[in-house]
Parts: sequence; structure tokens; C-alpha cells
Amino acid sequence: MNHSTATLSGPTVAVSGWRGLVADWSSDRQAFHVSWGKAMMWIFLLSDIFIFSCFLTGYMTVRVSTTAAWPNPSEVFALHVGGADVPLLLIAIMTFVLISSSGTMAMAVNFAYRGDRMNAATLMLVTATFGELFVGMQAFEWSKLILEEGVRPWGNPMGAAQFGAAFFMITGFHGLHVSAGVVLLFAVAFKLVRGDYDKAGNYQVVEIVGLYWHFVDLVWVFIFALFYLW
Repeated sequence: MNHSTATLSGPTVAVSGWRGLVADWSSDRQAFHVSWGKAMMWIFLLSDIFIFSCFLTGYMTVRVSTTAAWPNPSEVFALHVGGADVPLLLIAIMTFVLISSSGTMAMAVNFAYRGDRMNAATLMLVTATFGELFVGMQAFEWSKLILEEGVRPWGNPMGAAQFGAAFFMITGFHGLHVSAGVVLLFAVAFKLVRGDYDKAGNYQVVEIVGLYWHFVDLVWVFIFALFYLW
């Protein structure tokens, strides 16, 4: 049985059992020298890693096992510009926008820890704008595939029927994460401008949001490599 001691402006009192365990953990606001907010974000991201890993592993399994011809990404995702089809042009722009947003997010965290809340908020808004641009371009990509190419989650006129299901599920799930991140960025930037974190002098929430955003960007690198380059 666990034993703990608690001191409340008086003699030391021994506490045992579950009460002792609670006393041990509640005696400090941090466990393992990591704040609760950051620890919970890491746990959430770990669970998301499992989900995306399952999705991408399933995609690779279907890709290598299907007997039907898999659509050529350079043709499927080509953008018609100046009378010619440019392979992966839209995807390259989307990737550049999302990777650039990681840089602005990192600068926002730096300014936040220096106490410069206005610059931190501005850079978070820039990051959110990049995220909106990404989601908008993804919506355009989806509409092109659905309306012009006839791709559906249950069918695909260009080859293997599994292509539509895998593409819409994985890119849609990632797009949902980006959209949620945009909302979170706007909310925290608004609270920064309003000075909500000035009283406590703790801007760690900006770093926590940054962890989420960098994860979203990292996942896109794997999606980009497996869907558009393979």
C-alpha cells in the first residue's frame, strides 16, 4: 500500500491508499516535468499517429494487392494551365503553403515566449490563413475529381475502384484536422490580442497549438509521398 505525507501549515500527516496517490499527483501541477496541457496534447497526437498509420498502411496494402490498374497521379492530379496539363502543380502549391505555415507557427511560438503577444497573434493569424488556403485548394481538388473525372468513394472510371475510397477517406480526415487547427489558431490568436494570458504570464498554449499544427504538416508529408508521388 502506498504511503504519502501531506503538510498543511502544521504537522506532517501520513496519507495512504488512493488518497495518498491523489496527494502525490496533486501536490504539484506538473508530472514528469511536463505541463498537463502539453502532456495531453502529446497523448492526443500519439492516438492520431495510430489512426493515420492504420489508414496509410491500409492504403498501401490495397495499392499493392489490387489487380486493377491504379490511376497515374501525374495524370489524375494534373492542372490544365496555358493549354497544357502540368502534373501535380496544385499539389505542389498546397504542400508549399502548408510547409510555410509551419515556419510562421514556429515564429509565433518564439514571439509568445518572449512576451510579444501581438506579433505572436499576427503570425498565428497568418498560419490560420495558410491553413484556410490549403483547405480551399483541397476543396477545389475534390470538386475537380468528382465533377470532371467522375471519381466516387465507391467507384473510379480511371482504374481501381479502391482509389476513390482511399483518397477521400485519408485526405478528408487530414483536411478535417487542418480545419480544426484553423479554428483553434483563430481562437488562441483572439485570446492573445485580448490579453487573456497576460495575467498568468503563461503563453504555453501557443506552443501546444504549435505541436498540433506541426503534426498536421508532418502527416501531409506522408500523404503527399504515398498518394501523389507513388
